[in-house]
Amino acid sequence: MISDKENTRISKLLSLVLRHQPSLLGIELDEQGWTSVDVLLSKAQIDRPTLAYIVETNNKKRFSFNEDKTRIRANQGHSVEVELGYKAEIPPKILYHGTGSGAIASILKTGLNKRKRHHVHLSSDTETAYKVGQRHGEPVVLEIDAEQMSQNNIEFYVSANGVWLTDSVPPRYIKLP
Repeated sequence: MISDKENTRISKLLSLVLRHQPSLLGIELDEQGWTSVDVLLSKAQIDRPTLAYIVETNNKKRFSFNEDKTRIRANQGHSVEVELGYKAEIPPKILYHGTGSGAIASILKTGLNKRKRHHVHLSSDTETAYKVGQRHGEPVVLEIDAEQMSQNNIEFYVSANGVWLTDSVPPRYIKLP
């Protein structure tokens, strides 16, 4: 359908405007992060089959359509204010966080913090966490004692694409494997 290079370019554009800078294309996100597919198609100058292909094939499942495919949003990772409607869920015993080796000392001292995002992102498998860590230099996968966090009334949510989310991870719940 489209080249890998074009797929990547459009996916990055969608991530940017649906998570961080909707004004870049002159679109608006509603309170739950949704925007009109028709408006997005017009502003991004892409066609409906291309958008559908990108949403369906994105390896990180970053985007979702509503039921009738008239609206689209990013599943998580927003820096703009949106309410995605997550409900607290019981996490697996262990979750994982991928990072670069240069961040380890700081993380072990201060924990994992959401910074400008809505949540800290955690993975249920080491492979995904490793891939995330690669984006930040020499990858390191941290083990998160999610079971103990949950027992201590720290809430977790899971996005539509299986990413586990929490507000922060204090250092006492982080372990180097």
